[in-house]
Amino acid sequence: MTADERILPLGTAYITDAGMTGGFDSVIGMEKKDVLERFYTGLNTKFEVADKDVRLNAVLIEIDDRTGKARSIMRIVRNA
Repeated sequence: MTADERILPLGTAYITDAGMTGGFDSVIGMEKKDVLERFYTGLNTKFEVADKDVRLNAVLIEIDDRTGKARSIMRIVRNA
């Protein structure tokens, strides 16, 4: 997850990338060894889901009910 969360001048909450949920030491949630094997050999290999060091990434945005503009934005990272 990027660390560039902010409220833009007209009240829009912004973050470049909220991150992902899944195995942290992985390639988009899959075991690295499987992805690298396919990359190096070009062969169709089965991907296994990475299940170590699982993390949840999210963003919590507080919205002003009256204006509809963002009041705050906060990154959330939780380890399983």
